[in-house]
Amino acid sequence: MKYIEITVHTLTEAGELVSDILWDYSTEGVAIYDFNDILELAKDNKAWDYIDENLVIENKEVLVKGYVQKENASKVLEEITDRVNALREFVPVGSLEINTKEVEGDEWLTKWKEYFKPIKIGKVVVCPNWLKYEKADDETVIKIESNMAFGTGEHETTSMCVELLQKYINKDTVLLDVGCGSGILGITACLLGISKAIMTDIDECAIEATTQNMEINDIKNGEVLLKNLLDDNSIKGDVIVANIMAEVLVMFSKDIKNNLKENGVIILSGILLSKEKFVLDAYVNAGFTPIEIIRKGEWVAIALKYGKV
Repeated sequence: MKYIEITVHTLTEAGELVSDILWDYSTEGVAIYDFNDILELAKDNKAWDYIDENLVIENKEVLVKGYVQKENASKVLEEITDRVNALREFVPVGSLEINTKEVEGDEWLTKWKEYFKPIKIGKVVVCPNWLKYEKADDETVIKIESNMAFGTGEHETTSMCVELLQKYINKDTVLLDVGCGSGILGITACLLGISKAIMTDIDECAIEATTQNMEINDIKNGEVLLKNLLDDNSIKGDVIVANIMAEVLVMFSKDIKNNLKENGVIILSGILLSKEKFVLDAYVNAGFTPIEIIRKGEWVAIALKYGKV
């Protein structure tokens, strides 16, 4: 089958947002080529064997590639162009130049999977479902099928959430995952032994991806809901995790406490360094107190409690 490869030229700040847009049209895969991610991973010798010395360190451009069937490409390209240009209002986006080329489906469908590797985050290992992994006795392995949507945990925003979850959950925890995407956070928490995870999203593709990944990991204590969690105050959790862009997190700041149990913790990620104060101010003004902040690359994750600590 013939596909059209759509490449969007952008910056690190907008890379994940552009990829989310491409996922709405690409049923077969999205790839982000960001040199900043390579440099960050290079600090951990277990993550990469080597870096090609021919890579241009000064290149700050990010390439986001998506693949659509040839017969749908013309209409899809118009919609993608409109949507990525709308991001200019929220984050630095760079040129947003869009290139296309025709490719053979079988060739790239096989090739792109070669670049995924297991990612270790504390005692959690996130592993693509098509790879075999021999786990150590103290490791928890989550299998993610990444051919549908939302990646396998390699991005800093996701890995920081997994890191914080390991600190703030226990066997009695009810977790609420707002904007669950692939379900990686809620499923990880279930595998770590929490009481229950409720995973919500307003995107049907996310619900499908989460449901599939729950089946792969044999999750029995998880629930997936197609809804905006904050519209239902009857659902409450000991820990709420939200890996969403900063502007949406700020919108949640006044009402998210209504879904949080007493002495509960919220974990926020998807926050660019430049938006850290923007998000913190909103939550402090809403009565929250930050208890931990971690930063990786261009991104920030924040754990907070409601009221004084």
